[in-house]
Amino acid sequence: MTGNPDTSLTIDTHHHILPDFFWRETNDSHVPVGGLAPLEWSKEAMSSFMDDAGIDVAVMSVSTPGVHLGDSDKARSLARRCNEFAAELVHARPDRFASFACLPLPDIDASLEELSYAVDVLKLDGLVLFTNSRGVYLGDATLEPVFEELERRQSVVFVHPNPSPDAAAHSLGLPDNLIDFPTDTNRAVAQMHYTNRFARTPNVKYIFSHAGGSIPYLAARFAIIDEMDFIPGAEQRGTAADMFRRMYWDTALSASDPVLRMLRDIVGIHQVLFGTDFPYLRRDLAVNAKQRILESSELNDSEGRGVLGGNASRLFPRLNSVDREM
Repeated sequence: MTGNPDTSLTIDTHHHILPDFFWRETNDSHVPVGGLAPLEWSKEAMSSFMDDAGIDVAVMSVSTPGVHLGDSDKARSLARRCNEFAAELVHARPDRFASFACLPLPDIDASLEELSYAVDVLKLDGLVLFTNSRGVYLGDATLEPVFEELERRQSVVFVHPNPSPDAAAHSLGLPDNLIDFPTDTNRAVAQMHYTNRFARTPNVKYIFSHAGGSIPYLAARFAIIDEMDFIPGAEQRGTAADMFRRMYWDTALSASDPVLRMLRDIVGIHQVLFGTDFPYLRRDLAVNAKQRILESSELNDSEGRGVLGGNASRLFPRLNSVDREM
């Protein structure tokens, strides 16, 4: 049946699909990107996890390193194949799945073509972009045509970290998903703010992974930079404090009370979305992610429902009216 927006839905906005063809082309099983081998992915494993975790809707996305590994033709082909694969899942169960389309950045022409196909033809629900693609960060001026199109479409954009292109960042003997991934999110957010990328795309709804890396903790530093006013363009972009409250931030790998408290103070709980990072987090921990939100002493019942799905339902209105008796 259909009805009014259902704030009781649990919507996982940070939920990866890793079909075999994507994994074979982008990862070495012995040395996976980020350093952590995910659970073996399949449609059946995904549905089983969602049932066990109490997740009504998964907003799917491919994961690191994205589709562009240096060959633009292969990147175009892989993006198309991933997006059509995701669309098949969504069209078969629109009550159960939504999906972010991937783009073959930093190839601008190919990305604009794929964006149009993924949204206009496949009817996917938004885009996944990576903090950097082949070393090109999201605030880079060369990407302006893509962001102009995202702004025109008022797109929902999920930003996921990629490893830094700087070899020195990987020389500590630590997995990238411990330090480098959060730090790359910091780099992308700071560059996008201070190059006025956010200011030029006020109608794009950005979601940042893992509670924004360390961004909430760094809010005081952003405030100092803004107060000192030595980076040009301040009149157009406004303050970082205001920007934080316009962006969305997910709870993947970040759903602890201290982090939720910081998110409340810096971004506002109404901007926080639920994410599990399936299938990268150990299954029992991922299954328990919803319960951690429900049991948090930082959230009242209404706020918990908002984080678990009500906030996301504003970004994906389609999910509020689909038939849930399929």
